[in-house]
Amino acid sequence: MIKTLLMIFALALAVPAYAVDGSTLLEQVDRNLNPESYEAYRKLINIEPNGNRKEFVLFTVKKGKDKMAAVFILPASEKGRSTLRLDENMWLYIPNVGKPIRITSFQSVVGGVFNNADILRLDYTSEYNVDQVEENDDEYLLHLKAKTNTVAYDKLKMWVNKNNMLPSKIESLTEDLMLIKTLYFKEIKDFGDGIVRPSVVETDSPLYKDYKSIMIFAKIKEKELDDEVFTLTFMPNMESLR
Repeated sequence: MIKTLLMIFALALAVPAYAVDGSTLLEQVDRNLNPESYEAYRKLINIEPNGNRKEFVLFTVKKGKDKMAAVFILPASEKGRSTLRLDENMWLYIPNVGKPIRITSFQSVVGGVFNNADILRLDYTSEYNVDQVEENDDEYLLHLKAKTNTVAYDKLKMWVNKNNMLPSKIESLTEDLMLIKTLYFKEIKDFGDGIVRPSVVETDSPLYKDYKSIMIFAKIKEKELDDEVFTLTFMPNMESLR
């Protein structure tokens, strides 16, 4: 009897403890943040150390895991400018310039702390693998590693609330774990049709001391979109989608 109990105990020790599937967690975060294909309005606010503010309003559309586009609505000086992202390739269209120009993920079409990779954000699962998951009573901490060297940030640390499976904070890091910026996800809002997510994302950076940028989301809704929308030739017509 004792021998049998010892064998059962040994087998129990040999069975690995339940491990959280990081990839599944990250996919759930992506879908909780946005439908796979959607439209939305966003206000971007850049705040300088002296208190000066500059604001932009963009209409945004996304399809699948690798297509995103946006057009400037305000201010009037930016109206009609549009951006397009296909996987890691990005373009900016400026009315009267003639043709779209290539831009990079580290540049920013609005200035401030948000760069183009932040503004034209794809699903996190498109760009990152989960290296490690830490867990406590209230949240998960996901350690993410970029799939390729073309991704804007080599590594991310993402804190995810267990109750709603939404991020509360993300640190963007270099390969050597130097902090580039921090994103704070705030003011969870019900946008309807099952979309409940933070309506405000704030960011600051040790590289831009005392600067802050804010992104406010409005009217997010699921939408089917034609592939034609995500082409260079359609960029001048982006505003027609509104």
